Amino acid sequence: MKVTFCDESIILNVLFVSSEVFPLIKTGGLADVSGSLPYALSKLGVNIRILIPGYPSVLAQLKNLNTIATINNLSNNLSVTLLMGDMPATSANSSVKVIIIQCAALYERDGGPYADAFNKEWPDNALRFGVLSKVAAILSSEQSPIQNWRPDIVHCNDWQTGLTPAYLKLNPTPHNKAVKSIISLHNMAFQGCFPADWVEILGLSQAHFNIEGFEYHGQLSFLKAGIYYADAITTVSSSYAKEIQSSAFGFGLEGLLTIRSAEIKGILNGIETNEWNPEHDPYLIKNYCSAKLAGKKQVKKSLQQLLRLRIDANAPLLGIVSRLTHQKGLDLLLPNVQVLLDAGCQFVLLGSGESSLESAFQDIALKNPTQFSVTIGYNEPLSHQIMAGSDMFIMPSRFEPCGLNQLYGLAYGTPPIVNATGGLADSVIDSNASNIKDRIADGFVMSETTTGGLLSTILRALAIFNGDKKTWQQIQKNGMKKPLSWDKSAREYLTVYQDLLD
Repeated sequence: MKVTFCDESIILNVLFVSSEVFPLIKTGGLADVSGSLPYALSKLGVNIRILIPGYPSVLAQLKNLNTIATINNLSNNLSVTLLMGDMPATSANSSVKVIIIQCAALYERDGGPYADAFNKEWPDNALRFGVLSKVAAILSSEQSPIQNWRPDIVHCNDWQTGLTPAYLKLNPTPHNKAVKSIISLHNMAFQGCFPADWVEILGLSQAHFNIEGFEYHGQLSFLKAGIYYADAITTVSSSYAKEIQSSAFGFGLEGLLTIRSAEIKGILNGIETNEWNPEHDPYLIKNYCSAKLAGKKQVKKSLQQLLRLRIDANAPLLGIVSRLTHQKGLDLLLPNVQVLLDAGCQFVLLGSGESSLESAFQDIALKNPTQFSVTIGYNEPLSHQIMAGSDMFIMPSRFEPCGLNQLYGLAYGTPPIVNATGGLADSVIDSNASNIKDRIADGFVMSETTTGGLLSTILRALAIFNGDKKTWQQIQKNGMKKPLSWDKSAREYLTVYQDLLD
């Protein structure tokens, strides 16, 4: 089968399987990708459908829901109902069809997709996402209850969908052999490992519970299953594709990934420019663009007022929107904060995570209420306002498969301060003398992942911000003019699909 890039000819069916999709439900960047990439592919002529569990927020937001099938006799004798609906009309990807797995016993609970309201993981996550993987495999097989549509490609994402390629490969039928599977690795740190008892419960063969299969140190690993059995593997940046083949970033699976290196392709994420665009962002008090940056100052003043910081146009405002975890490297900032506050800086932080980090930043805010603001939790409007109102964005991740916030920073004229890893290294061009002269600098890249390395990089940014406004504006404009949409990335994914089907 030959895939073309002709918009008029829809000749490729893709089932895109994900545990979260923006704006239906979101805990991180996976949701943003799952909300944007399918739409970008649909614009290239791909007949794509998203498959997602029927969480309460998903059922509440989708429009024109219709029952399309029932699947019985799944793991633990569960039955599920398949519904199909449309994205909310306000969503940028409203034209993409969504298939929902409705099963109240598994998905209709208070809390998040992976954990309860107290952040304790659901004890039956193996079953919940084993069913998601199994349904994806059934819809890709001759057993599919949907007779008028069947995928040529099933595109899996992270560990929650990792069993799908295994179900397809280990339960072959003539049609199964024609369906190709891809797994996209968004973060190797999360692997979906569960006790060996789940192998039988989920209908997997004990014969493949070994090193050449889905066994990982005596446990069932959803992610290893996906990596081992998928026909192709993608990661969300070129650098991360190389990094995960090392012990530092492979999290124990670097050997398998090295064996499969020929099938791994890194494709840098894009951003949804309908959702993230300072020229049209509905969450901003004043819109702006690279040609008219004055509006950004008004957004900054509004943000300072909202968060009760001292109103000061000249005070460097450093923004942080992040999970507060070791991976994100924000513990490297803590020893430097007072130095930067004494230098006149202000901080705005939005996020949640490890209680020790939450408490540490909250303590700083209590002692410096006019210079440091902390908001614990998730707040989509505030995240847009922080990205637009801040002067620079802090993202010192120890590892970052791709990262989206640094891309938002570029788009909003908020130069990112990042570590040289994964997608951060692939997307941010350091503002050193040579790159400034060549007019390509758009951010600041740390030379070493240490407290001192972060401080020196921030001070380097502050020196330009305070002392050379013309160069600072050029850095802002370089980032804002960068092509950051999904168009290029979607074409690269389509090429991967084409290569598999050829």
